[in-house]
Amino acid sequence: MKPPTPSRRALIVGAGVSLLPLRSGIAAGLAATPAQTEGPFYPTAFPADMDNDLVQVRGRVAQAMGTILHLEGRVLDLNGRPVDGALIEIWQCDAQGLYDHPRQPGRDRRDSAFQGYGRMLVAADGRYSFRALKPVAYPGRTPHIHFKVATASGGLLTSQFYIAGEPGNERDGVFRSAIRDPRQRERIEMRLAPAPGLEAGALATTMDIVLVG
Repeated sequence: MKPPTPSRRALIVGAGVSLLPLRSGIAAGLAATPAQTEGPFYPTAFPADMDNDLVQVRGRVAQAMGTILHLEGRVLDLNGRPVDGALIEIWQCDAQGLYDHPRQPGRDRRDSAFQGYGRMLVAADGRYSFRALKPVAYPGRTPHIHFKVATASGGLLTSQFYIAGEPGNERDGVFRSAIRDPRQRERIEMRLAPAPGLEAGALATTMDIVLVG
């Protein structure tokens, strides 16, 4: 088996270590991350490898096609306090716009080197991190990444992240319905930046998830 890449080791062993400086200035009264639809492609069966590195499937030499995106942030309450013990899941299509789901047309053509789904428990300070892909558009939807957060107290949030400035956002009904409050845009719009210090050719973004309760 090929040894894990340095990036994969950093994610698995040090998932609580920040990859980018997190946004400062957390203050009471934060805008909550808006809830959005789960969509039709939440996994019906979970992959054998479902860690927080979606780009490198354990036991495979090949890496997923597409532009790597390092996605990190914190899970917070409305007062800016970290939510300890939360489970965060993400899932997304591959670089061809295909999900690993029985309802996906052309599923047989999807990139088998892409995990497509990952999960992790957030650290005590609320931090999470994933090695994912820059999302791509497919018919009817602007690029997005699905995520779900379940708290130890029984709270649940399902939502989606989008690429800030993507032309298709304003034509996407799911996106438009989520930003009725202008403050919520920053909760779901990822501002991507080059990440040469993390991984050559990769992008990175920091997205805090703010829960109502």
